[in-house]
Amino acid sequence: MSRYKIDLGKSSESMAAGYLEKNGYKILECNYKSRFGEIDIIATDKRTMCFVEVKSRSSCGHGLPKEAVDRHKQHKISQSALSYIKERQLMNQSCRFDVLSVLKDTNKQSQFELIKNAFELECNYSY
Repeated sequence: MSRYKIDLGKSSESMAAGYLEKNGYKILECNYKSRFGEIDIIATDKRTMCFVEVKSRSSCGHGLPKEAVDRHKQHKISQSALSYIKERQLMNQSCRFDVLSVLKDTNKQSQFELIKNAFELECNYSY
């Protein structure tokens, strides 16, 4: 991955955390890593735990950022979320998966699109 993409991702995740806080989320953890993968942001929205995937692009040339959260990525996020829930003994906690799409234009302005309940945990997971 190029240095530009790494820097874009890091700055987008930082802006995303601020955006979520301004919209009532309480950030619990950023860049949670498990043996299955990484979750960009773990937060609460009211009483619901949210596992937030942040996707950013500097243009729409390769599609919208949110389109990059395919079934494979959803599977990895789901497994990591289950790992987090198990580690912290939060089995009875209400949870959801959100996607925050960040599109940076040429003027360095960012457009955010928050998709709550972007996908669901498939019922074929066992832990």
